[in-house]
Amino acid sequence: MTDVYVVGIGMTPFGRFLDKSVKDLTREAVTGALDDAGVDKDAVGAAFFANASQAAIEGQYMIPGEIALRDMGIGGIPVTNVENACASASTAFHLAYGQIKAGLTDVALAVGAEKMFDADKTKSFAVFNGAWDVHEADKITGNLMKLAEGVETPPERAGDNRMRSVFMDVYAALAKFHMKTFGSTERQFAAVAAKNHHHSTMNPLSQYRNDMTVEEVLAARMISWPLTLPMCAPISDGAAAAILCTEDALDRFDRSRAVKVHASVLATGIDRQPEEVDKHITHLAAKKAYDVAGLGPEDMSVAEVHDASAFAEVVQAENLGFCEFGQGGWLAEQGETALGGRIPINTSGGLESKGHPIGATGLGQIYELVTQLRGEAGARQVEKARFAIAENGGGFQGYEEAVACITILGRE
Repeated sequence: MTDVYVVGIGMTPFGRFLDKSVKDLTREAVTGALDDAGVDKDAVGAAFFANASQAAIEGQYMIPGEIALRDMGIGGIPVTNVENACASASTAFHLAYGQIKAGLTDVALAVGAEKMFDADKTKSFAVFNGAWDVHEADKITGNLMKLAEGVETPPERAGDNRMRSVFMDVYAALAKFHMKTFGSTERQFAAVAAKNHHHSTMNPLSQYRNDMTVEEVLAARMISWPLTLPMCAPISDGAAAAILCTEDALDRFDRSRAVKVHASVLATGIDRQPEEVDKHITHLAAKKAYDVAGLGPEDMSVAEVHDASAFAEVVQAENLGFCEFGQGGWLAEQGETALGGRIPINTSGGLESKGHPIGATGLGQIYELVTQLRGEAGARQVEKARFAIAENGGGFQGYEEAVACITILGRE
């Protein structure tokens, strides 16, 4: 069983690009990764292409990867299409990692590309309606409302009924349960968002690069209490890619910039009660990843987590073991997760600021962490970064994500 390394990364800016297609975004990210690795496209032995919304928005229900990659001259190799909701790109990375571990190729490409902006906004937001059990939507909504019982929305903090992702209401209900159970506060969630918006000012690829204070976050338009607009990830266009290889193949690349994959764990949830926080899908997956890597939370220098809302970062910090359950909000409020803090989280700006092109998001996290571990992150560089962890979740089932992928990377 060979060790696996990331030897090339590429990423487009995330944002609104009405003049670019999925093919254009794919070409830009993959070309960037190949150039970063110092090889041409003929070096790739297998490719894994992630996309979650193209079928719903454009009607490209099948073979999106073969089409996007052939357009840039990549063909004649195995191409696997991956859809795993917001965890699609990290799943593509996981499959590329597994392909190499299995000895089926020595160089593999993982790429995620998403084109979410459409002239018809209903198409863009409708994508999210398929990320839970569509046959049980009323039951799921009822269960979420029960979670929020006892935590009433202050009348002056009521939101409006403008179009939004159904997942913001999901996160709001989960946030209320966390507030009721652990005493976390709206201000703590705002601290997460303010920190991530500040980080994004140092990331030239971020969708938003505007600094915000906690007070500005709290004063922004309410989406679904306790979540204001800056606490919520936007819809985005964008793509990201990574080139992975075996240890034997490293001689073809620049070893000094190679980053080792210490663990890649893909998991789905189990039936649990909302109070059983220690059985959360991400917590169980993280424990397994730490065991595989022979490392622990205390070894991590930097993390990228799936902050589709500011509340999500709070709970994922807990799930990854950076603090006790219930203390994620306190951790952010104390500055522990900011640059210069004990465990910087979402130095890229996170989904809230960097953007969230759902089929590319997981590889966007990998891009940031590889950049950090190489010491190439510029103003947002974490000093002496050695090990890094990414958490990427997708869909919704029960009381949590339907799928989660944990990746641990490090320098030798």
